[in-house]
Amino acid sequence: MSMITWEIFEFGFIQRALIAGIAISAICSVIGLFLVLRRQSLFGDSLAHMAFGGIAVGLYTNTYPLWTAFIASILAALGITKLQHSSNIPADSAVAIMLTSGLAIGILLLSLSGGFSVDLFSFLFGNILLVSLEDTLLISLLTALVLLSVAILYKKFLYITFDEQQAEVSGLQVQRLDYFFIVLASLTVIASMRLVGVLLISSLIVIPNITAMMFGTGFKKTVLISILISMTSVVIGIFLSYMVNSAPSGTIAMISISVFLLVYVGKYLIKKHSNN
Repeated sequence: MSMITWEIFEFGFIQRALIAGIAISAICSVIGLFLVLRRQSLFGDSLAHMAFGGIAVGLYTNTYPLWTAFIASILAALGITKLQHSSNIPADSAVAIMLTSGLAIGILLLSLSGGFSVDLFSFLFGNILLVSLEDTLLISLLTALVLLSVAILYKKFLYITFDEQQAEVSGLQVQRLDYFFIVLASLTVIASMRLVGVLLISSLIVIPNITAMMFGTGFKKTVLISILISMTSVVIGIFLSYMVNSAPSGTIAMISISVFLLVYVGKYLIKKHSNN
């Protein structure tokens, strides 16, 4: 068994999967925690579904799908933010509009092009074991860009997340920072699609962060715990999916959910024991 485990590292697709998976885990945890604290947990899903529409455009026009997905998710992100700042439309309603629009565009183009393709299925459901060298380089570049941007603007993002009105009063350009943050969220979604696909994007953006928040630590420690949970889920998920021939995205998502349930039940039992 150990021999088989070590042999896995010799495969190029496993090496690329681990590199891409670890990189994605980091940015999903960082960006995801801001989204969860802003009560925008479904924002990632809406961007993913708009990206689905962009992927359909790319496949329909024979253009590299990740670029068209990026453009579509950026436009959707800016559109959602604009609706929130310039109208009385609630945030969840704006998200629902964008989510539906992305699906509608994708389904319409699919019907015109003759149905689903293998490429589109890999984006819908994810398959990190098929990540190419080009995908790995792109994911690594996006990860570096997102993490560097968050590190530079960390205090401003944190201020806006916890008290947007006070941040605006203090002189911060809240709307511009919101736009920029949403662009970073879009980059995170695009990078994550190869790992867990459009349909399971929340498994990395939301679940590890909710699990980490149950430990009741500060923001930085919560991010670190979330990254640890996310990376553990990804690495174990990749190995398990290879060993038992299961879908990587579903395996990773189920491990993430299992960790959440273990922590939740553990906290419940500790609280019950302390009360007794």
